[in-house]
Formats: sequence, C-alpha cells, structure tokens
Amino acid sequence: MLSRGMKTLAIVGAGRVGRALGRRLHQLGWFIGAVVTRSAASARAAVRAIGHGTPHARLTRHVLDADVVLITTPDDAVSDVAVQLARLGGEYWRGKVVLHTSGAQGREVLVPLARCGAATGSLHPLQTFSGGAVPRLAGVVFAIEGDFNGRRVARRIARSLAGLPVLLDGRSKPAYHAAGAFVAGHVLGVVEAATRILMSAGFTRPQASRALLPLVRQTLDNFERLGPGPAWTGPVSRGDYRTVARHVAALRSFPREYGEAYAALTRLAARVLLPAGSATIRRLNRILKAR
Repeated sequence: MLSRGMKTLAIVGAGRVGRALGRRLHQLGWFIGAVVTRSAASARAAVRAIGHGTPHARLTRHVLDADVVLITTPDDAVSDVAVQLARLGGEYWRGKVVLHTSGAQGREVLVPLARCGAATGSLHPLQTFSGGAVPRLAGVVFAIEGDFNGRRVARRIARSLAGLPVLLDGRSKPAYHAAGAFVAGHVLGVVEAATRILMSAGFTRPQASRALLPLVRQTLDNFERLGPGPAWTGPVSRGDYRTVARHVAALRSFPREYGEAYAALTRLAARVLLPAGSATIRRLNRILKAR
C-alpha cells in the first residue's frame, strides 16, 4: 500500500504525455526516478523536459526503485511493456503501483504485473498534448479505474494536479475515448475541411482562420452557457431544407469525403438535438440520400 509520504515515480515511455505529467508532478514534490524511452537521446531530452530523473534507453530494473510506475507509451505498446516489466521484476512488484495513461484500455492490459503482486490501474487526462508546451491540467477530467490501490493512487495523482478524477468501469473506456476523439481529432478535421472550402471560394488561409475560429469559439461558449438546444443554429435547426439541399449540391465538387461527412454530421446533429421520430429527420434523410 502506498503511504501518503511515498512519492517516488518512474516513467516508461516519456513522450508528450509522460513529459507533461512528469514535469508537473516533479514541480509538486514527486521524486522522479527512472525515465525510460527508446533511445538514449530521447531519454535525456525527456529528463531535461521533466526537470529531474535518470535517463534509460531500455527497460531496466531501476524502475523497481520507484513506488509508482507510470506507463505513458502509445496504447498498442502498453501490453508488451507490462509483460516485459513483469519478467524483469517478478515478485519484486509486490507493493508497487503501476498505472498506464491509455484512454481506450483498462487495467486488463496490466494483468502480468497484477499477477506479480502490483496494484494496477489507469489514469487518463482528457486533454490534448501537442507541441512542446505543457498543456493546462488544472480542471481537466482524469478518467481513472483499477483495483483498490490503483484507483486510490490514480485519484491522488489527479487531485494533486488540480484535476477532476472520474471513476470509470474499464469496459467503458473505448466509448469514453471515442467521445474525446469526437471533440478533439474530429473537430479539427471538420475545421480544416471548412477552411479548405473557404479557400476554394477565394479566402486566404489566414482569412479563413479569422472567419471560422470566432464562430467555433462562440458556438462552444453558447453550448457551455445555454446548453445544446438553445445553442444550436443553422439551417437544420430552422428546418430550412432548401439550404441543406444547396449545401449538398455545392459539396459535390469536393472530394467525396466532404459530402459524406456533411451528411453524417447533419444526421448526427438531428439525432442528438431533435426529438426522436422528428419529421425533420425523415425530411433530411430524403435530401441527403439524393446527394
């Protein structure tokens, strides 16, 4: 069991997420031990970014010196890392806590370490990590799950970062992560598609950005302040089917993904923002099928 005074952390796979969490936790008084990446150069760079730690270019028993091990590798590598760590430490994992930061997986990928006696779980900040800057973590939701001690330590870390820990069943994590993909990656794709449509109409890229970003920001502000229904605007919300048909026709001159995305997003908006069985949904389906 991890006592409140034990704050030693090893990080395996110190990319953007690992560096950001490590840096902030170090600032909060955690002692950073082994920092493991795939090369000596990237390990040294990670240590510099975090502000402390000992760089390692491969998995090493030095990770066992920590009370808590944070696996921040890409999702598809977590399972393999868990197997390797279990082989490396065996019974010495007893009393340790191992958490991973995958958004779509639960503690089941850490079973080899649990069999060795480690407490296991996951800690996923619902935040985007890009570029070199450490993103804002205060107020961010952290999805946590795991066994009793895994959850306890994950909750403690989230709260120390001024985040909001939310307990999830591990089986719900793929859907939870899909929700994040809608808001982050998919929204970015939609904004870039809209940017290219405006550029085809004669806008420069800076002009398109200046036109669209205030629109996105105001929409999100309205969503936060008013809720989804009152914030909804545009032709579908007004039942303006002729304008929707014009949109469909205009998008035929673009790659087919534009029209497909418009149709899918229009149906999705109608599904989640209109009453079930609405006549609007039936009218829209007829227009969108004609594209």
